[in-house]
Amino acid sequence: MRRAVCPGSFDPVTNGHLDIIGRSSRLFDEVIVGVLVNQSKSGLFTVEERIDMLREVTASYDNVRVESFRGLLVDFCRAQQASVLVKGLRAVSDFDYELQMAQMNIGLAGVETLFMPTNPLYSFLSSSLVKDVAKWGGDISAHVPDVVRQALQTRLTPNLPRG
Repeated sequence: MRRAVCPGSFDPVTNGHLDIIGRSSRLFDEVIVGVLVNQSKSGLFTVEERIDMLREVTASYDNVRVESFRGLLVDFCRAQQASVLVKGLRAVSDFDYELQMAQMNIGLAGVETLFMPTNPLYSFLSSSLVKDVAKWGGDISAHVPDVVRQALQTRLTPNLPRG
């Protein structure tokens, strides 16, 4: 079975993430979306909330499942019996960092990295940017699934200055 991992923090998941996950699901028998549990960072959404949103928005893919992980990504890959990581690249600046990680992962555990260029529609998109726009009441409906848009509005809009 050809199994791949799409890792990330997904705080929150964007349409760019979903593009990579969906395209990966056509290349592999199974795709595991690995949600990183990073205890040194506090996200806007809990890991459980991110997993719930990811499961909802990937439900149409029969061969995609969502799991969380702590520690080294290569250890998660081993535990999942996945020998490939899929990483989306938005710009050349992403490549510098991701290449170093890919070389470390192949050296540590023989885990290959497939770099997938992001659809140009999403080349500027990041979770941080979406959160910032949502925080100020901007329209993010073209950038995230509806369930994520609603969750962001619920979480962030009460903080909008009124007047």
